[in-house]
Amino acid sequence: MKKLGNVGVGGKNPVRIMGILNTSPESFYKKSIVTTKQSISNAVKEMELNGADFIDVGGMSTAPYLSTLVSEKIEFNRISNAVNIIQKVSNLPISVDTCRANVAKCTLELGVDIINDISGLKYDDKMIDVVSNYNPSLIICAFSPKLVSGNHITQTKNLLMKSLDILKKIKFSNNKIILDPSIGFFRRSGNGPFFTKIRSNFVERDIQIIQNLNEIKQNYPILVSVSNKSFIGELLRKEDPSDRLFGSIAAEVVSVMNGADIIRTHNVLETKDAILLASKLSKRNKGL
Repeated sequence: MKKLGNVGVGGKNPVRIMGILNTSPESFYKKSIVTTKQSISNAVKEMELNGADFIDVGGMSTAPYLSTLVSEKIEFNRISNAVNIIQKVSNLPISVDTCRANVAKCTLELGVDIINDISGLKYDDKMIDVVSNYNPSLIICAFSPKLVSGNHITQTKNLLMKSLDILKKIKFSNNKIILDPSIGFFRRSGNGPFFTKIRSNFVERDIQIIQNLNEIKQNYPILVSVSNKSFIGELLRKEDPSDRLFGSIAAEVVSVMNGADIIRTHNVLETKDAILLASKLSKRNKGL
């Protein structure tokens, strides 16, 4: 059985929800930022009550259009503080959103279950050693440090396959791997190192990916994170991410109907209801 942490994902399992917990003040979605002990505790309790299956903790924003790079020490301190608080108020599996090997290693030693690497193990050469030694569940995102061109679906599949090839070298279990097509991280330009450069329009790319999730899955569960992202703002002409709730829900529903197994979201309560209906009404669960 495919698992993320100790939770079954993909196949006949229900669509799972990953709640986003941002501890980085520079994050693009200001409503998601929590930095104090009380606010972190309250946010986690609320997400669990509202139906989250996992908590994803980030200590550094990686939005391509922001200049948000911080030191490894700052990133780890933010994450470790949140992890310690979460472990006291919840038993939900914890995912850490980092592509830095040392941050991953130190958080895994705290008892974290999942590493969410937006670079697909390609940013930090030492990440594969950490993965081999600690054997966490992995979320592998499509990423290239170099310009990519051609068909968006083929691009994404090829980039994910390169990450999977890295894992094959250490004989990593396929049952602990989740794929993420990296909505919002393919751009013509950006202010940080954590995006894949393309020549085409990023909105067109993201739309095509969401429309073709089943083709990208390659027999792995797939996670989609569209919550409040830029393509929604572009399509709806809503510059402020706080105005993109309804667009986010719509995109999450379409993602589920097109094959998403996990939805990573800022809006756990609203997303829970929406994806439950999407699952019931779509052909993917016609046996329910």
